[in-house]
Amino acid sequence: MNILDNISFPHDLKKLSRNNLKHLSGELRKRIVDVVSQKGGHLASSLGTVELSIALHYVFDTPEDKIIWDVGHQAYAHKIITGRNDRFETIRQFGGLSGFTRKNESPYDTFTTGHSSTSISAGLGIVTAKRLKKEKSKVIAVIGDGSMTAGIAYEALNQTGGSHKDKDLIVILNDNEMSISKNVGALSSLLSRTFSRKRLQDWRKEFGVFLKSLPGFGDDIYQLAKRSEDSFKTFVTPGMLFEAFNFDYFGPINGHNIDHLVDILNNIRFRDEPVLLHVVTTKGKGYLPAEKNPIYFHGCSSFDVDTGTCAPSDIDIPSYTDVFGQTLLALAESNEKVLAVTAAMPQGTGLEAFSDKYPDRFFDVGIAEQHGVTFAAGLATEGFKPVVAIYSTFLQRAFDQVLHDVCLESLPVVFAIDRGGIVGEDGPTHQGVFDYAYLRCLPNMVVMAPKDESELRHMLKTAISHDGPIALRYPRGTGVGVSLDAPLSELPIGKGEVLKQGDDLLILAVGSSVNESLSAHRQLKTEGIDTTVVNCRFIKPLDTELIAKLASRIKKVITVEENVLHGGFGSAVLECLNNQDIVDVRVKRIGIADLFVEHGPQKQLRSVYGVDATAIVNTAKELLEL
Repeated sequence: MNILDNISFPHDLKKLSRNNLKHLSGELRKRIVDVVSQKGGHLASSLGTVELSIALHYVFDTPEDKIIWDVGHQAYAHKIITGRNDRFETIRQFGGLSGFTRKNESPYDTFTTGHSSTSISAGLGIVTAKRLKKEKSKVIAVIGDGSMTAGIAYEALNQTGGSHKDKDLIVILNDNEMSISKNVGALSSLLSRTFSRKRLQDWRKEFGVFLKSLPGFGDDIYQLAKRSEDSFKTFVTPGMLFEAFNFDYFGPINGHNIDHLVDILNNIRFRDEPVLLHVVTTKGKGYLPAEKNPIYFHGCSSFDVDTGTCAPSDIDIPSYTDVFGQTLLALAESNEKVLAVTAAMPQGTGLEAFSDKYPDRFFDVGIAEQHGVTFAAGLATEGFKPVVAIYSTFLQRAFDQVLHDVCLESLPVVFAIDRGGIVGEDGPTHQGVFDYAYLRCLPNMVVMAPKDESELRHMLKTAISHDGPIALRYPRGTGVGVSLDAPLSELPIGKGEVLKQGDDLLILAVGSSVNESLSAHRQLKTEGIDTTVVNCRFIKPLDTELIAKLASRIKKVITVEENVLHGGFGSAVLECLNNQDIVDVRVKRIGIADLFVEHGPQKQLRSVYGVDATAIVNTAKELLEL
């Protein structure tokens, strides 16, 4: 019998025996592997939380009890057993299920997540709200060990365990050996289950009351007994840190043992004080290729299930990420002041080769973007040239540090911003469509974006040579296939280049939108429309002289960017024309409207949100009244 076929919602789990729960975990793993092998997705993290997902929904009364999955990429099993199995094939596809938890997708998704380390803060907020409403349901925050490297997690622990002891938040630390050292053994596992039993907990409280009631010295005996217990428990477990935050720590336990998980969850659910349960899991559990290579299968494309290998690509073009990594390595060879900083993304940002060759000049700060930026600022004050390699949406988390710690004193920090523009299947939490706007408003900041992978190389050279804050933003995916043989050279700051000349229409484009504009130019030319296409290169400072000169002559202007329109490149062009008193010009801006871009393939999303060549052609005809 296929048990999964009879599981529509969590209440169906509660009818199963423990043995059937174990069989279900195998079926869930097969389901996840089968779908992700075809669609791509976050495989290893979700395989590691199958038993935990089952146990949580088996023990707690969801959705009344609230589970918050930090990041959300570990929640595929959760999605399947909460009414979405019949749609699981649509995951990360346009119009289908999100690859993360989305509050508007299901009542079982308590909180929309995509960036890490938010679960404890959100959970505490929900717990506090429930107490104000006098509701008794439970709140569980499931946070990965990597996410515990971020400061926000400790800020939340600090408040939770502070002066108010009635915040019965349950935090589950999913330790897959990526950040926190493993300290697992039969003794600590036994201690965790023993200390969590409700009867023993009640006895401890009653005995504590008794000791404190002894006249004269009872309180001293109580404190000694408590210190003895705490010392013993923290000596054999890594729980001392969490006990310092006034959390009752249990663990570590085997996160793949359904029986142990159910037992301990049943016991700690009765507690009315903050609890942290430490479970140890294996990333990629149950699928050997993912267990052997959890980094690759953390977020992967489609693959062959039998071999765990992807189909060979017929495109022999390097990605922008690879070109960045290779170019930085070359620049570092001739400049010992060049350093690389990343926030837990050495592979994702193309810095593996750099870290291997220059381990003393490479710094992975963990999931701590705020710290990483200020750390880079400190390096810059001592004459070094730190390059902060980071995804566009992750840099958002360090906006204040960019402003206060880098731009205020105009420190020479380079921001290499990967995944700029439409990113694709990861959805609204990862679409890098805000950086032009949130960076160009900062004094002293230079912002640029290459039209292709060759220009990226020259821009990185330019950035390393610039004496001040500078951001280089490039897209996800492969380049356009141009030659990379040209010697590295510096570009003049704030100067664009005219790529095509025509008198009917002026297209001002930046970044990846330049190639869409060139494609539109070719289509319009077949219809007898001549366009001037400019690769503006710089969002800040703009080439105001070139833009004013061309706009004054051509009069009809389209700006194109893969960024939000509010405050973006097109807004900068309008400001430029206004400052130059060029008022007799018609301008149409193409970019992302005032909304969040959903998940789906990049090409499809560019079409849906109107930032591709077809949108440029249609806008051109509208502007020319054709």
